[in-house]
Amino acid sequence: MGVKGEGAAGGQVPAAPTAADLVLARDRLLGGRTGAHQTGRLAPDALREALTDLHEFWLTVHAAHAGVRSDSEGIALLAVGGLGRRELVPYSDLDLVLVHSGHKGINGIAEQLWYPLWNSGVGLDHSVRTVPEALDVAGRDLRTALGLLDARHLAGDETLTRQLADEARDAWRTGVRRRFDEIVSSARQRWQRSGEVAHWVEPDLKHGRGGLRDLAMLDALALAQLVDRPSGEVAQARRLLLDARTELRRIAGRPRDVLMPQDGDEIAAVLGIGDRFALARALSGAGRAVAYALDVALRSGQPGPRKVLGVLRRTPARRPLAEGVVLAADEVTLARDVDPSKDSALLLRVAAAAARTGRPIAPGTLARLGESAPEPRAPWPAEVRQELVSLLGAGEGLIDVVEALDRTGLWARLFPEWGAVRDLPPRDAAHVWTVDRHLVQATANAARLVTNVSRPDLLLIGTVLHDIGKGRGTDHSIVGAALATQVGERLGLPEKDVATLSAMVRHHLLLPHTATRRNISDEATVRRVVDTLDGDPVLLELLHGLAESDSLATGPGVWSDWKAALVADLVSRCRQAMAGERPEGPKPLDDAQRALAESVAASRKPDVLVESGPVATITLVAPDHPGLLSQAAGVLALHSLKVHAAELRAHAGVAVDTFSVSPRFGSLPDKALLREQFTRSLSGSLPLAEKLAAKERDYADVPDDPPAPRVLWFDDEADGGADSADVVLELRTADRLGLLHDIAAALEKCGADVLWARAMQVGGTAIASFSLAPTSPAHGSPDWRHEIEKAVLAAC
Repeated sequence: MGVKGEGAAGGQVPAAPTAADLVLARDRLLGGRTGAHQTGRLAPDALREALTDLHEFWLTVHAAHAGVRSDSEGIALLAVGGLGRRELVPYSDLDLVLVHSGHKGINGIAEQLWYPLWNSGVGLDHSVRTVPEALDVAGRDLRTALGLLDARHLAGDETLTRQLADEARDAWRTGVRRRFDEIVSSARQRWQRSGEVAHWVEPDLKHGRGGLRDLAMLDALALAQLVDRPSGEVAQARRLLLDARTELRRIAGRPRDVLMPQDGDEIAAVLGIGDRFALARALSGAGRAVAYALDVALRSGQPGPRKVLGVLRRTPARRPLAEGVVLAADEVTLARDVDPSKDSALLLRVAAAAARTGRPIAPGTLARLGESAPEPRAPWPAEVRQELVSLLGAGEGLIDVVEALDRTGLWARLFPEWGAVRDLPPRDAAHVWTVDRHLVQATANAARLVTNVSRPDLLLIGTVLHDIGKGRGTDHSIVGAALATQVGERLGLPEKDVATLSAMVRHHLLLPHTATRRNISDEATVRRVVDTLDGDPVLLELLHGLAESDSLATGPGVWSDWKAALVADLVSRCRQAMAGERPEGPKPLDDAQRALAESVAASRKPDVLVESGPVATITLVAPDHPGLLSQAAGVLALHSLKVHAAELRAHAGVAVDTFSVSPRFGSLPDKALLREQFTRSLSGSLPLAEKLAAKERDYADVPDDPPAPRVLWFDDEADGGADSADVVLELRTADRLGLLHDIAAALEKCGADVLWARAMQVGGTAIASFSLAPTSPAHGSPDWRHEIEKAVLAAC
């Protein structure tokens, strides 16, 4: 047991147990390596307490033998990290600081403390510093600064410990705002490396987003008085994460922080949680609680505008994003005069604006929407459904927005079916995400493919629902198809679209399974797929996009070049067996539009017809001439009008351009002002291009990673096939303010004669069809098409 020594006050220093004694005692506390079958097993919290006491006793006794005693002056031993917080989990490194005020024999004392631990294999993270040295390192190294916040005295001069701990905490409080960018950057880099506790199948309980490191960050921000102390929900999450990490290491018999599915059943049994799937859901909920609390803390703790004599230098600008939605202090919030209880589309407008801009929704806004935002009545109005599609098509920005809505109960208000898949761990080992996160991630992937399909709205809705049938104990494709029908009817989709949506969910595995498990060169294989899809080419292209989005969101390597090529080949063979359809032309003029056209034909003066409604109709009529469409579209863009559909027609020698629009914010422009600006644009006295460029800079809302624009050509087969003069160009691209103006201007510069045009906006995607008639023989050549295509894509 070692040799007894004399204490400074004349008392006996206890005989020092060896490091081997420490390891032996530790293993006895852990119950050896027999896991849950060991009798007398300590509960996780009791085990952490016992491990802390054991190591603290060993360290204080050895410190006394090395000369670091209670009556020592100018030298102290401190614990930081898990030992400092008294949260020591099995096989953790001991984080120790030997602090001194110029002690001559400090190196010898350090060796007496450190070497026995090293030789026994106990992990050790140590430093020997004076108080100024420790503070200097903390000022340069964030990890050291955070560690000193947990400093706890073990042995020696307690006054020195208190000095270092107090000065470290004071330095943290006064300097935290200057280090805020470093704090955020460090957290994001760690999340990038370690993933998320909430949604990963193999979560890193310590370093992952929503893990124990994030809890330490929350404590540090609360210590700096930037945020309140964590809530009771976060405290429960801390206990579960600590208990799970404790049991994981006890079972593994070594340092491990990544929880593998095969460890889940034993840990769940010890914690009384059921099986590994129940444990996974519980940990997912805990990770979400911690991650959300830290997100809010990092936003609220950000340095704001400086004060001058106690007064803010300037009020944060409030930039309008949509009707009733503004950006203020880098958060999406409600306009001052909006009433959430009277606007069923407001929730989705807020969510879509946040997802498009990549800015978070203010916590107060989420709370207010949760209290008073009504559920959209079934069937949903078209404008509410449009906002849902806009949200789903926002790409990566969708993920954090859905998380915020789900945390506050708002997502379930839109999709009550979501509860069965929330935090649901997958049964398939290929999946790396929980089922709910997989659905959202797949939808974010689908947003990059919307230009590959003629119905981007159905691609996005079908993707977010494709696994909605999981967690119900039967074939998820069959259950999911029934649920998709239920959702589609609630959303107010037409009957045919509901059937297509249901078929997407029912057959979402058809293409990848057929392509990888069957002979796709066999005509019977292709015919089987075509018959299953009832020969529907739209459903075929939707399933193609869904297959890629789904596979990419499953896990690394699931969507390979080989698999992509096989699926594309199968789709190509199936498409050849189906008849493609030329885009539909514009509808005939109604009586009011025909009367206005005849009036303008007689007067030769431009005029405007405005018909209000949730989606208003604005018809601009003028004597036909080149450039008319781009000027009409440009005038509407000047008033921040969102164009849902456009039709260009002619009657009695005048052009009749009809637009279905809604204001992005505010109300419809005055009819007289529209007529005046339209007339000025035609005469050239309105600098349209210059004004549009300035407006687009102010209100750009295109996602950071928009889908690639795509151009398709359709020949008029009824008039002679490929040699026909009349061809249709279809453009699919990300929508933005002024897009239709730019595309029309590009066509006009190429000398194309636009016979008719039809455009629609589906979520964040614009689909525009232009019937083009060449004005010279050279215009019908492939080079002419290439020139037009190049100009149109450049305009996107």
